[in-house]
Amino acid sequence: MFLPYSAIKNMKILSEKQIIFVNTEKQCKFAVQVRMNKYIVVAFLLTAFALSAVAQPLKPLKIGYTNVDYIVSLMPEAKKVEEDLIKYKQELENAFKAKYEAYENALKTYSDGVKAGTISGPGKLQKEKELLTMQEELGKLEKSSESQLAQKQQSLLQPVLDKVDKAIKEVAQENGYTYIFNSDAGAGTTPILLHGPDDGNITDLLKKKLGITK
Repeated sequence: MFLPYSAIKNMKILSEKQIIFVNTEKQCKFAVQVRMNKYIVVAFLLTAFALSAVAQPLKPLKIGYTNVDYIVSLMPEAKKVEEDLIKYKQELENAFKAKYEAYENALKTYSDGVKAGTISGPGKLQKEKELLTMQEELGKLEKSSESQLAQKQQSLLQPVLDKVDKAIKEVAQENGYTYIFNSDAGAGTTPILLHGPDDGNITDLLKKKLGITK
């Protein structure tokens, strides 16, 4: 059975223990004393370290956030990415359309030949095999086109995302932010940040850093 275009388009550590053997009572006492001295030194160092950590003031935690998708949408580069992506998508669609038209013509020729009796027997079976091959190739082409479009989008967007990432790091360093969160995980997903103080929003700082005037 040969599928029409509408059907084809929908195909889719126990660490080791050291054992000290001593043969005399004097050696035994000496070994114990050495080990006790080691424990005292370790305990002293740990205590000194703990006191030192408490004595040093902790660096204040400053958290910021922004919406990366929103920032990207405001960048001049975003329009160029969109234009290039639309153009590439059209090229993929044209390639699919051309291959489908070839399939459609071959199917018509087969149907007309069967009706006229000019295609029959082994020739009919050969034509059917060819049509099935073309149909399978259409399904593969559609899937590969989807993958190619996604890869193209990623390659076009990556330089823009790298630029935003660089700006975020610079804003964080210049303004003493410890962490910067993305307030939106993307379309159709739950936001990573549900609420935050207005003074934690670094969007305006990012826009200024990137030269965005919108």
